[in-house]
Amino acid sequence: MQQKNGLEEQIEVLRLKMYRMYEENPQDERLLEVSQELDQLLNQYAKQDPTN
Repeated sequence: MQQKNGLEEQIEVLRLKMYRMYEENPQDERLLEVSQELDQLLNQYAKQDPTN
């Protein structure tokens, strides 16, 4: 369960980072990179979630 909590925290931190980047500059080319990284974390989370 602790690994899941750590993963949830990573997801939240990255989500906030992406949101801030978008607010500062919606055309920032790094947004795609951060979005893909967030997708990977979300996929990991979904695999761990027993309700999925």
